[in-house]
Amino acid sequence: MHHEASATAGLPPCPSGVRELRDRVGDFVRDRVIPREPVLDLGGPDAAAVLGGLRDEAKEQGLWALPLPVELGGQGLPLLSYAHIAEAEGASDHGPVVLGSASLLDALMLRRHGSARVRDQYLKRLVAGEIRSCYAMTEPDTPGTDPFLTETRAEPAADGTWRVSGRKWFTSAAADADLVTVLARTDGVAPDREGLSLLLVGTESPGFRVVRELPVLGAGGQWEIALDAVPVDGDHLLGERGKALAIAGERLQLGRTLRCLRWLGQATRAFDLMRERAITRTRSRGPLGDLQLVQRHVFEALLALRTTRPLVYEAVAHLDAGSDAHVEVGLAKVAAARMLQQVADAAIQVHGAAGLGPDTALPALFRTGRMARILDGPDELHITSVARRVLKSGPRETPSPR
Repeated sequence: MHHEASATAGLPPCPSGVRELRDRVGDFVRDRVIPREPVLDLGGPDAAAVLGGLRDEAKEQGLWALPLPVELGGQGLPLLSYAHIAEAEGASDHGPVVLGSASLLDALMLRRHGSARVRDQYLKRLVAGEIRSCYAMTEPDTPGTDPFLTETRAEPAADGTWRVSGRKWFTSAAADADLVTVLARTDGVAPDREGLSLLLVGTESPGFRVVRELPVLGAGGQWEIALDAVPVDGDHLLGERGKALAIAGERLQLGRTLRCLRWLGQATRAFDLMRERAITRTRSRGPLGDLQLVQRHVFEALLALRTTRPLVYEAVAHLDAGSDAHVEVGLAKVAAARMLQQVADAAIQVHGAAGLGPDTALPALFRTGRMARILDGPDELHITSVARRVLKSGPRETPSPR
């Protein structure tokens, strides 16, 4: 069996026509995106130029905005089909941005909960890649797992606008964003369960400031932002006043599942690097792969990949069916995060010192794996949340959606 097949086995059957598209996306990420990761990782004008060129190539090849709604300029690929693509594009952290799918969560949120003006002014430009958005929820002095303690406030002004004040951190891509969705308290005081709202803030607005970059295990991309009485038009309130957590909940379930799919893609990349190293690295007594301890690393990594993938696609199936996916998403998120860290760690071990240096993607893949256990809620949050549901009312096993 070809080694790529061994790492990706366990995939549910691709819907008609998706396998060829998945292969095209995988080839594009491997041949066009991954070689440019060193420049893209650094950011700045050079990275912006490279990103723009890659996006143009993706559009020319018909690979742009595959899961985005057709009426907004996307290609309308349904979730069950896009899941296979998400693995392929997720092999690189830059894949979703290059291929125009990174805006999916924001686009769906604005389409469903934005006012007519918000939809008309931003949606098509967002999907086209002309503007960028980000999402600001957590705060420096507030546990990210307890949004009821949110201190950022939005006060109504006499002219019908809002004035938003507070501080957010670990806001992905905030430095390059044109819009940021901010979780703020519009009513009551912490820790009231009601009274939290989402507002769409322009980053060029007076009072908005990027405070600093927050390197995560040495890598950039996360930012702290400050809002000092930032004016926000009244029709930039998303959904109903005080109902932010319902919107956030639907966004988080899909977002966590997409992350899991992309982590599978990154883990497959790490596995392939490990296998290639075990085959090609020779010692005085033969190939590295002849060592039983190396064989164990390969086995355990493959086992982790193949046992995690069905959990992730179970979550995809529940979301696609519109059924309650809380348990499935929680299981998938914890399993996928652990799996990526385990596979990347094994690949580093097989590479030896070379796995710690700049000549492979393994340090970045391991870093993502470690971050994955905290991103979108730490493991402990999902473990307790799933267990409570199962103990309270759930069946012993949750059946697949029909």
